[in-house]
Amino acid sequence: MIVLGLILLIIGFVTGISILWTIGVILLVVGAILWIAGSLGHAVGGRNHYW
Repeated sequence: MIVLGLILLIIGFVTGISILWTIGVILLVVGAILWIAGSLGHAVGGRNHYW
């Protein structure tokens, strides 16, 4: 999810499409939150760990 967010951020920045930029930021933030929650030991999406 973090990688997809970064890809959308880059594409949105290069092409000037603001919706891709916005979606990229949202995916990046959600991915970071899930990564932090998984590394703290919380079950994310029914899994004990999240990559």
